[in-house]
Amino acid sequence: MDYHDRIAVVTGANSGIGAATALRLAGLGATVAVVGHRPGSTDEIVDRITRADGKAVGFAADVADPDAVEGMFDQLRERLGRVDLVVANAGINGVWAPLEELTWQEWQQTLTVNLGGTFLTVKHALPLLKASGGGSVVITASVNGTRMFSNSGASAYSASKAAQVAFAKSIAVELARHAVRVNVICPGSVETEIDDNTERRHTDGLRLPVEFPEGQIPLAGKRPASADQVADLICFLGSGAASHITGTEVWIDGGQSLLAG
Repeated sequence: MDYHDRIAVVTGANSGIGAATALRLAGLGATVAVVGHRPGSTDEIVDRITRADGKAVGFAADVADPDAVEGMFDQLRERLGRVDLVVANAGINGVWAPLEELTWQEWQQTLTVNLGGTFLTVKHALPLLKASGGGSVVITASVNGTRMFSNSGASAYSASKAAQVAFAKSIAVELARHAVRVNVICPGSVETEIDDNTERRHTDGLRLPVEFPEGQIPLAGKRPASADQVADLICFLGSGAASHITGTEVWIDGGQSLLAG
């Protein structure tokens, strides 16, 4: 996969899947716009890329803020001129709680960040993708809400992830005339920090009591995927090697959702 002379945007790139993807894309030759939630949050990743003789520029934007996303892409246009690949990865787990306890504000926040943030990212990237004569969009969804429904209490998160898949398929048809491909990845358990930012309330008794003595990931037992493995999939979907793939979701979970769905 050759990304030389290509410009990629990765949101949620300060840690986890986003950081691994930004590093991998830079290693393949891309100039990477590394987007984090707060000013300075991507400094470490940008520094790692540039110290390895890669090319990266840091940007800050709350993907749930329309003005912030539009402003970020305006800055990106001034500095880089175009975009070839957009990785809409930023998202939150939000609050996992019984339906009766989940508040409207908690539901709305999860949907606004995950689904609304994806919409805003792709919407404002589109003129820059067109300026490149086409390109690729990869959206990070999840096994939750797409092929796995056993994580009780995750109704808001699962709904947002299912909606991302529907959004991707709809715009894949719409944007094909502009030579823009749109695909979705659906990771299972991954070694990232997102669980540290998840609020769980009274979810212990919600899940059905099922045991998997050898682990619930058929390929790997109890070992989750690494962020680098997910980054490899994103790089493939964004590359010319996937030139005839659009409107497709790809599960990267070691078979977990087939067993524990």
